Amino acid sequence: MMESEVTGNCHASFGERDRETRKSKGLKVRSVPTLLSPLLANIALNGIESIHRYHVAYKRGGKITDKTKEKEIIEPSIRYADDMVIILRPEDDAEEILEEIGQFLATRGMKVSAKKTKVTTATDGFDFLGWHFKVQSNGKFKSTPSVDNFKKFRQKVKAIVNCSNYGSEVKAQKLAPIVRGWRKYHRFCDMRGSRFSLWFLNHRTFKVFNKETKNDRYSSRKLVDKAFPAIPYSESRHVMVKGNKSPYRR
Repeated sequence: MMESEVTGNCHASFGERDRETRKSKGLKVRSVPTLLSPLLANIALNGIESIHRYHVAYKRGGKITDKTKEKEIIEPSIRYADDMVIILRPEDDAEEILEEIGQFLATRGMKVSAKKTKVTTATDGFDFLGWHFKVQSNGKFKSTPSVDNFKKFRQKVKAIVNCSNYGSEVKAQKLAPIVRGWRKYHRFCDMRGSRFSLWFLNHRTFKVFNKETKNDRYSSRKLVDKAFPAIPYSESRHVMVKGNKSPYRR
């Protein structure tokens, strides 16, 4: 298993998804939210998935030729914008594949981020797009929010809860969309346990709300329930995208 991130000296930095970095000589750097970065990444990196591929019948000696049908070719990689995971077989040479990817990127003025590229086993797990994927010792697949993703989310929640400029009602209004969005994003992960069920954040928020003189434990609990809306989760029940179809097209 190999995961990697691409970097490039572009007007829109591929390393910052949804943020366009604009630079002017003698001026400070200013970041503006935009969808330009992932669009440019998809244009520039189109075809990178075909670097590592093999015939579906490779175990029986099958090889890819000009006459090989598309359905008989396996391209074991997953990419979103500049983030990419390549699934390797025991006989695959990770260094050789990485070198080919480096050559592919060099012709486009980009390079692989060495800090964010690593080769690991599925049983050790890896992070991708805010999730942590791992194959357990019993052979079952498991996904959870990644450590970095949860850390950033918790910091956002704590910043609002501990802000003395807001009352409990305003805090509940500001927390609700953040918590709802985070839970919806991870609704196909394993969200069991006190950590991902947000029990500790929930309890901490209740204690802060309950300190306000205008609140009692009943009104505080009501506000906490409003701040932490429940979203049902169903582990690994996501719908696979068929073939080359886009999930955004109906």
